[in-house]
Amino acid sequence: MNLSCSIGVFAHNEAANILHLLEALEKSKLSKVQIQEVIVVSSASTDGTDALVREYAQTHSRIRLLTQAKREGKSSAINLFMQEAISDILVIISGDVIPAIDTIELMVGAFANPQIGATGGRPIPINNDGSFMAYAVQLLWRLHHRMAMISPKLGEMIAFRKVMQGIPRESAVDEASIESIIRAQGLQLLYIPEALIHNKGPENIKDFVKQRRRIQNGHLWLKQNQHYQVISQDSSVLLKILLQELSSRPQDLLKLSLVMMLETYCRVLGWWDYRVKKKVPFVWEIAQSTKQVKD
Repeated sequence: MNLSCSIGVFAHNEAANILHLLEALEKSKLSKVQIQEVIVVSSASTDGTDALVREYAQTHSRIRLLTQAKREGKSSAINLFMQEAISDILVIISGDVIPAIDTIELMVGAFANPQIGATGGRPIPINNDGSFMAYAVQLLWRLHHRMAMISPKLGEMIAFRKVMQGIPRESAVDEASIESIIRAQGLQLLYIPEALIHNKGPENIKDFVKQRRRIQNGHLWLKQNQHYQVISQDSSVLLKILLQELSSRPQDLLKLSLVMMLETYCRVLGWWDYRVKKKVPFVWEIAQSTKQVKD
C-alpha cells in the first residue's frame, strides 16, 4: 500500500525559483509514495510568483495556490497549509530549495514505521565559488550534518505526521517547533542523509548575519516557550563536531576559526535581539542572496 502525502511550498517573492521547485516535485521518482497535492502558500508576493503558479497549475492538477494578503510569518503559512491539507503525512518545503529526485520517496517512505513522527534530509548548498562566504555556508551545513548524525536535526524541508492542529505562529524556527511537538507525542525523528535538498546560502556577510542572528533568536524563543532545545545549542556537541571537522580538514583551521567567530557574533546579536530588544522575528527580513537555487 502506498503512503500518500500533501506537500506545502512556502513562498514570498520566489519567481526566480518556484517553477524549478514545482518541476522537481513533479519529476520525483516515486514507488511506495504518492503525492496527493502540492499546495503553494504565497505570502504577499509582488514579483509575479502567484501568476507563475496559477499558470503552472492549469496543466498540473495537483498544484493549488493559496495566497496571503500580507506576510504573517512562515509559521502562519504552515498553519494555513495544515488546515487545507488532506493527507495525514505532510511535507513542508521552502520556496527557495530544490529536492533531489528521490528525496520525497525517502522522506515519506520512512513513515511505514509507525514510530517515526518526522523525517528530514540533508541540505546541500550550491555555494561553491571558492569564496570565504561559500566556505562558511558549506561548513555550517557540514556541521549540521554531523550534528544530525548524533541526534536528528531537521531543516530546510521536513516531513511529519499530522498530529497537531498547528504550530505557534510566533516561532521563527518552524522545523524545530515541529520537532518539539513530535517528540512530545512520543514519536521519533529520523535524519535521512541520502535525501538531498539543494539550497543556497548567503553570498555576503550582511545576509549571513541577518539569517544567523534570526535563527539564534528563534532558538531562544523556542527554549523559553516550547521548552525545547535544539542540539546546536549544546556546547559539548558543538565542540565534538568542530574537532571532527578539524580532524578531517586541518588545512582549514584559519577559515574555520573565522567562521566560528562570525557565528559567535551572530549568536550574541540574536541573544541581544531576544533578551534586550524583546524582538521575535517570526516575520523576518529576507536574505536576498539566498534566492534562485537553479539558474
